[in-house]
Parts: sequence; C-alpha cells; structure tokens
Amino acid sequence: MTQTKMAGETDRMPHIQTRPRKSVPSMPERSLDSLYRRPLAAKRTGALYGAFPYPTKISPEAIALYIAAHTKPGDTVFDGFGGSGTTGLAALLCERPTDELRAEAVRLGLNVRWGARNAVLYELGALGAFVGRTLTNPPDPVAFRKAAEDVLAAAESEDGWMYEARDPSGTKGFIRHLIWSDNLRCPGCNTVVALWDACVSLDPAEISSTFSCPKCRHESPMDDVQRVTVQERDDVLGDKRALRRRTMARVYGSTGKKRWSRPATAADLALLKKIDAEPIPSSVPQALIPWGDLYRKGYHQGITHVHHFYTRRNLIIFARMWDRVESYRGALREGLRFWLLSYNAAHGTIMTRVVAKSDQKDLVVTSAQPGVLYVSGLPVEKNFFAGLRRKLTTISQAFEIIHGSSGKVEVVQGSSCKVGLPSGSIDYVFTDPPFGANIPYAELSFINEAWLKTFTDRTDEAIVSPDQDKSVNEYRELLTRSFSEARRILKPSGKATMVFHSASAEVWNALQRAYQDAGFDVEYAGVLDKRQGSFKQVTTQGAVRGDPVLLLGPRRKAEKKAEGDDCVWTVATALHRAASAAHDPDEVTAQRLYSRLVTHFLSRHKQVPLDADVFYRWYAEQPMPGVLCSVGD
Repeated sequence: MTQTKMAGETDRMPHIQTRPRKSVPSMPERSLDSLYRRPLAAKRTGALYGAFPYPTKISPEAIALYIAAHTKPGDTVFDGFGGSGTTGLAALLCERPTDELRAEAVRLGLNVRWGARNAVLYELGALGAFVGRTLTNPPDPVAFRKAAEDVLAAAESEDGWMYEARDPSGTKGFIRHLIWSDNLRCPGCNTVVALWDACVSLDPAEISSTFSCPKCRHESPMDDVQRVTVQERDDVLGDKRALRRRTMARVYGSTGKKRWSRPATAADLALLKKIDAEPIPSSVPQALIPWGDLYRKGYHQGITHVHHFYTRRNLIIFARMWDRVESYRGALREGLRFWLLSYNAAHGTIMTRVVAKSDQKDLVVTSAQPGVLYVSGLPVEKNFFAGLRRKLTTISQAFEIIHGSSGKVEVVQGSSCKVGLPSGSIDYVFTDPPFGANIPYAELSFINEAWLKTFTDRTDEAIVSPDQDKSVNEYRELLTRSFSEARRILKPSGKATMVFHSASAEVWNALQRAYQDAGFDVEYAGVLDKRQGSFKQVTTQGAVRGDPVLLLGPRRKAEKKAEGDDCVWTVATALHRAASAAHDPDEVTAQRLYSRLVTHFLSRHKQVPLDADVFYRWYAEQPMPGVLCSVGD
C-alpha cells in the first residue's frame, strides 16, 4: 500500500489537540501519529479484498499495520464483529508481509516485529462466518483450482446450450449477458410498452426518468406510470404468483473474440421455451424471505422466496453447479461453495443492473447495488460460467496468499455479547462494529445463507431497525455488552482499535456511551482513508468519507473532560486551518472535516454535537476560514 506525501506536508500535520491530555500511549507518540493522526490509506483492491463481496470491508493490509504496530509475534488478536474475516487475514499477513507492506511500516516509522499472529473472530452472521472461516483457513489452492475447473467444465458441457445465441450475422456464439425490461402501461393510449422502448436510448446511452410512449408520444413522470403484472406458475412452490411482467430487451454476446449486441430475436424466445421445459433441481431452497427494513412494495412485487431473485435459466444452472460441488468434502468443498457464492447474489440474480454513464455509447453492466436488495426496471441476466471463470483467478490468488500460514485463526459463528474466552487472554482488539441503521447485514445475506442452509440469529444483531423494533437504545445496549466482553478478555495493558462510520451524532454518542460503560475510553483518534467510498458513503445524503479510527484503552476513574473552547464552529475553523496548512485537498473537504470533528470531541471525552448534514450545510455557507462561533451552538 502506498500513501503519497502531499506537497508541503511535514512529518506531523499542524492540528489542534485530538487526544486526552492525560493519556499515556503504549508506543511512541510519533508512531501513534503515523497510525492515527494522518489518514492511513486503505485500498479496495487486491485478491484478498476482491475474493468475496461483503459490505463495509476494510483492506486486510491496512489492518495488518495496526496489528503489527500494537502486537508482537505469537500474540492473539480478537474481533467481536468479524464480518468476512479481514482482521483474521490481517493477522496472517503479519507472518508474510509483502514488500509494499514492509515499506509502508518503515515509511510511517513504525517499530514493527513481523511474524505470525493468531486471531479469534466472533461473527453473528452465518454468511460472514462462512466467508471468514474459508478465507482464513483455505483449501490447498492447487487442488481447489483443479476441482473448480472440473466443475466448470462439466457444467459447460452439460448446460452450456442455455447460453447459446447467434450474432447479428447468424453465426453461433454465446450470451455474455442480456437485459430484461419491465412492461409499462401508457397512461395516454393504454398500450403495453417496454420500459426499454419508453426510456432508453443508445449512442449516447441514456436512461430517462420520463416515460415517452413510442406509439402515442404521451409523456409522464415514471412515478405516474403503472407496471404491468402477470400471473405465473411457480414450479418450486407449486402454485401461482403475481409478478412484474418482463420482456427480453437486448442480448449481448460473443462469437470467438468478437463481441456484439442486438435486439432479442425469435430464436432467443425459442431458447427460453426450451429452458422452461427443464426441471427445477430439488436443491433449490424453498426459503421464505424474512423481509424487513429493505423491503419496498414496488420493485419487490412477487418476490417472496429466494428463488424469485433468479431467472429460470440462472436458477437451474446455479443449482446444478451447487449439486456438483456437494460431491467434494472438507475444506475443498467449502472453498468451492465460497467460489460459487462469491458470484451468486451480486452478479447471478436479477439485482444485477445497467447504468448510463456520460460519453458512453452503450449502457454499462454492473453488479447488484451494495447495501440494498434493489431490483431495477432493467434487470440483467449474466452468464454464470463466464463470471465464475473470472472469479476463479482472484479466489485462487487469495487462497495462495493465506494457505500454509502458521498463525491460527478461529472463526466462531456467535454473538460477541457472550464470548467463550478466558478473562485476560487477548493481547489486542481490532474491530469494525455495525454502523447503526446503515447496513442490515442479516437481511442482505439471506440469499446466500439459503443455499448454505444456515441462517443468522438476529436476536443480538447490533442494529437500529424499525422492523426488529430496535431503537438507538437497544443498539447501544448490545454494543455495551459486546464491548464489555472485549474489555474482559483483554489483558490489563491491552488496547483496542475501532473503526466506525456514521453521519448521525445520536449514533456516535450511543457508541461513546457503550465503550465508556464497558470500561474503555479514547486514547488516540484518526481517520482511515478508504480510497474508494462504499456505495452508501458515495450516495447517501450526509455520508461521511474517511472512517474515524479510535484507539481505546482502559477508562480511568473519575477522569475529567478536557478543558478548552469546544464551540463546534470554532473547532471546525481550527481544523480547516490545520488542513489547509497541510496542503492536502482531501483534508479540506466537508466530509473529512466532519470526521476530524467527530474524533476531536470523542478524544476529549465529549459528545458529538451535530449530524453530518447539519455540518455540511453550515460549511457550504461559510467564508472559510475565519468563522466565528454561531449563536446557540
């Protein structure tokens, strides 16, 4: 990983006080500044990061720097919110650090002893625990690749005909992907019109938010146009269901090395009829979706069970591949399951979508929208075989990096509110707790968990959720129980690093009370600079870019809050001046300044005074710098 020093940046960025004055760091202050004060870059690339899509991941290389700096070889790290296992991966990377990782530690001036560390991860989610366990204890990469290629070859030989298509000249090729289109009823002439015909244009590519009937030229906002539904027999459940009526809009394929696209033809429709005659494998889960906070009445119409997220073709193909994998045993079977599920929900379902980008002649195909279960009016059906072949390379590389490590990683599927470890047995904690109402992990993971036939018990899911009847208070209580267990199992001198992200002052203050009630307090604070924001960090109103990082240590009894002028706008102005002096454009953004504002107040044991969107509105109105304190702060 690299972190380029900006022009004019000194070894220590000018800043106002961001740590409690009475704190006694366990490592040199310069090292703490390197880790926490200056934004540590966290890449969103590489085989370990890209092996499996999972919300709010942090790159294991970045976590490895924190672990290496706070521990020594042979120590044990704990993460009570293990997610997809990145803390475990980071502990293993300390044994065989890359040249890039070594160079970054040297550049930051960290006194690091590289060598094997161990880790214990608790993860409530069934999918997260499966992913973390497989990645940190992978099968032999050579045997895995051979088995995966055998499974893929058998599937293509027996079922490849389902993706056959002819190019515009009539030569046989295969489907790369195809775009389906919702059917709409024109408010003007009552004609049934494909959304594709009413809203999509190519060269340049555009998806209009206005319905324009190709027959009568009537125009309406899309919210005023009715979706057409159809009754369809469900061969899995044995009854009928009402769902959105869709038609095939455009086919994208390959013939040899030539790529092509064209409208759907009679031959494409004939292939669908042939597929309709194929039986649905018995391995397809009959899993009723426990809809919660992510349910939307409109675009989830007719989607009541997991198999409703698939086209019939992809449901059959995926189920048959799943059946082939079941003939393997042990770590090899888990690795093959991992491979199939890594592509499944994000790319193999009708949640895959197209977007229109500026200056593009055609629409751009992308994966499912992260953090939601969104089904667009133009869902995409991808070729499972082509996608799994691409994923095979990345996953094989990830397994090669980790396989043979001497460090031990144990992944426990269970609640971190009750940890089965002895008191004082853990040397260091690194954790990334759920961010309030940001991501409903259990609901998002249900599709893949249905294939594993193992589901998340949501009782102790730390989340703000109207559907689960969990307010901020319930969320805080669950965090307190988890942090109390982390404090119990930590050695007396042990530290905990926590990464957190929220645009809500209420959530930040709930977090603060939780770790304080558990016996922790902030000793240092900084920012983890994710080089590419998650979907919600990019699109959500009031989102924060750059996750605050807190170094927690034992709370001292009756410790007074730090004194000083903490008018929020005065603090913001001082932070802006410090950032400007560092000549770093990222630091002077409203998003980064809000993260710095949060860490300032938390490191002084004070509550966060305002939400991100309030700060952003104020920031946009101010002639920075030189702002005076506002009335009523």
